[in-house]
Amino acid sequence: LSLSLSLALASFFKMVRAWYMDSSADDQRLPHCHDPPQPVSLEQLAELSGVLYFKIDADRYEEEGKLSNLRKERNYSFSDTITITPERLPNYEQKIKSFFEEHLHSDEEIRFILDGSGYFDVRDKNDKWIRIECVKGDLLILPAGIYHRFTLDTKNYIQAMRLFVGEPVWTPINRPADQHPARTSYLTSLQKA
Repeated sequence: LSLSLSLALASFFKMVRAWYMDSSADDQRLPHCHDPPQPVSLEQLAELSGVLYFKIDADRYEEEGKLSNLRKERNYSFSDTITITPERLPNYEQKIKSFFEEHLHSDEEIRFILDGSGYFDVRDKNDKWIRIECVKGDLLILPAGIYHRFTLDTKNYIQAMRLFVGEPVWTPINRPADQHPARTSYLTSLQKA
């Protein structure tokens, strides 16, 4: 990277944590920013994609109460923890490839980052990719029916709590799935917003 782009990216990443992606075929774990960057505010992220973001103290979330309140408000009744790193995740390469396949789910996808970092990529209402940086303390709620994918960054490590309404369902529905009920409902909700 050029010095000017590196400085712009350093400044950009301190202020904004979501941006429109470039179309480079480089390593998926790189930031993939346009030059100059095209930031997306958290308000724009919610408006353009329906994705919700919360900041929670990952070291004190039980005492803090934000996660507990969110679980009650949204009826999240089940949770587990996943650690994604080559040393800890069986079939690591296969799993990473499947996480990066564009897909949707019939239920919300809720991830609370306990440690490490990575990226969720989501399609906006114009079908453009927005990359969301996820770091310790971030909680993201991806609506049912949104096309998305996940990748680690170059640190190759993340630990996340997965939350669910009822029994966990991890079934990805790969694109194209435009006729899936969750997708049609999602698109209708974006039009109303």
